[in-house]
Amino acid sequence: MFDPARLLQARRLAGRTKRSVAEELHVSPTAVSQWESGVTAPRPDHMGRLADFLGVPVEFLTAGRPYARLEADAAHFRSLRSTPARERDKAIAFTEQVWELTFALEKRVQFPPVNLPGFTGGEVQHTDFPTEPQAAARALRERWGLGTGPIPQMVRLMEKHGIVATLVSFAGGATKSVDAFSTSRLPRPVVVLTPDRANDVYRHRFTAAHELGHLLLHADDAPGDPVREKEADKFAAEFLTPSSSIVPSLPPRMDLAALDVLSGEWGVSVDSLVYRCREVGSISESTYRRAFQRLNQLRQVGLFRPQPATAHPGEVPALLSRAFDVAEADGFTITELAREMHCSVRRVRMLLGYEDSRPALKPI
Repeated sequence: MFDPARLLQARRLAGRTKRSVAEELHVSPTAVSQWESGVTAPRPDHMGRLADFLGVPVEFLTAGRPYARLEADAAHFRSLRSTPARERDKAIAFTEQVWELTFALEKRVQFPPVNLPGFTGGEVQHTDFPTEPQAAARALRERWGLGTGPIPQMVRLMEKHGIVATLVSFAGGATKSVDAFSTSRLPRPVVVLTPDRANDVYRHRFTAAHELGHLLLHADDAPGDPVREKEADKFAAEFLTPSSSIVPSLPPRMDLAALDVLSGEWGVSVDSLVYRCREVGSISESTYRRAFQRLNQLRQVGLFRPQPATAHPGEVPALLSRAFDVAEADGFTITELAREMHCSVRRVRMLLGYEDSRPALKPI
């Protein structure tokens, strides 16, 4: 019944190395490698010690439930080069569990169908959809019937179209080093947002749109490419603030007060609007730099304070928690869900977005 893939997943979730596991169990690192590759299986007395050391029930290490393996090169980490390999592994294993949770809930609750051009069961194949970032953003807006106005709820919009999003500290204090990332290599696209960016709702919304750009444009591209990151930024800017609408609204000269008003209307940061001003040529490079210096000064005296995403309905992921609410209303308990996933109840609550065993803020 031992499943070598589950040992690898549990080790990555715990942030442990093969050597640390070997030292804890008084075996060689080679033995651990053979367990994870399926060459040999750990003795029964090792199973309990493995589970205790990795912080999972013994049942977690056994076979008999769906598992979707996700490779590290299948996820677009926004801060790939600065993210430690161990934390990337933890993030990948977390995302595998998010899919497993989604699978368990979809057996009981109907989720929105995935409406991402070209996406079919873990692959994105484009034939006639634009690949240039701004054109792709405009085309997706048209496909989703958004017009050219502001998007009031960015994260909820993605969930409405079948994209699973999460916002939890899956790696504790190290979550910040991982930053946001996404993958389209699972049966549903997954976007992992992180609490550090959620402290500023505008930054949070841009990050979500950035990851949407990756899902749409870069399914088969290697992650971490600076060119691809810039393309995702261009997609996000055009998706949130279409040029045809925002450019005529920009002030003819630098006016932070006017940009602050536009910021609230469009749900984007003043910083991004300053960038837009430079992009369309309404301000010079020197004015652009002075504008950011002035913004920093104003922030130091308490102006232009960021607002947390939790204060904005529609910017906190709710698809998974609401799906569980529906299943629970039909008699399904979180204990049964945990048993099905071979996890602790506490782990399942975290995956649902209930960190520290307290329900997360849910939009009304």
